[in-house]
Amino acid sequence: MNRQLVLVHGRAQQLKDPDALKVEWLDALAEGLAKSGLALPVAAADVRFPFYGDALVDRVADVPAELASAVVVRGGDIDDEERQFLREVLTETHLQAGVTAEQITEMGSLDVVQRAGWPDSAWAHAVLKAVDRYVPYASGAGIAVATHDVYRYLTDSLIREEIEEGISAAVTPGVETVVVGHSLGTVVTYNLLRREGHLRGWRVPCFVTLGSPLAVTAIRRKLRSLAPIRRPACVDTWYNARDRRDLVALYPLDTERFPIIPEEPPIQHHDAVRNHTDNRHGIAGYLADAVVARWIHDALTA
Repeated sequence: MNRQLVLVHGRAQQLKDPDALKVEWLDALAEGLAKSGLALPVAAADVRFPFYGDALVDRVADVPAELASAVVVRGGDIDDEERQFLREVLTETHLQAGVTAEQITEMGSLDVVQRAGWPDSAWAHAVLKAVDRYVPYASGAGIAVATHDVYRYLTDSLIREEIEEGISAAVTPGVETVVVGHSLGTVVTYNLLRREGHLRGWRVPCFVTLGSPLAVTAIRRKLRSLAPIRRPACVDTWYNARDRRDLVALYPLDTERFPIIPEEPPIQHHDAVRNHTDNRHGIAGYLADAVVARWIHDALTA
């Protein structure tokens, strides 16, 4: 039997058409393959695209992008733990992006943005506004919503079970399956593969993560609270690609930022993606990369 291909989408796909999303992925992958004179070696009808977007429908669904960050950081149903999680992610993000305290101050009153300790929504909103203004191509709203969705997946067992049920159904035990995840999809697939892959008899010769936030400190810590940060036993080769301008994929998955056991074989990295989408995070910009596309092609034909 030929190897299967499973594509796992990221955040902000709520209420969208799964069939249309799959076509977008495959069109972008075809563009990347064409750069090397290649074509997808499996039929499109045989590519599995588990859709879980509607499991994350909540107050940010159908909210315009320019309002999404305000809805997240000021939402009345965000608990103390999520506020702290958001503050940690935003602190790490603005420091890594080179956004200064002075630039954040310009977005809000001095007493608010310099306040230590309790995460204030005005401070968070000021950080996101500063990212929008001072970091080329970055999206404060995108960072806020991505952080919110990752948090919900990692802390809400009902949401996690619903998402994982659909992805699990897409993988056939005993059949070699190439798994490609993007954004939140990399968190979901990694968490599922490391916990259950070997127990379910899954065989993953190649795991590809694109635009992954796995190495962000607060996310890595939440993952570690669920299970040890270990290499999925069912995975042979792990490739990770990022555009260095992509603030959701803040760090490479290297031994410093994402120490994993065992260390060998190491996660293989491609940090030179030039993602053409507006926020440098979109899946089209990753799959259209010639290196990424060849990874997937070669894994399917090995």
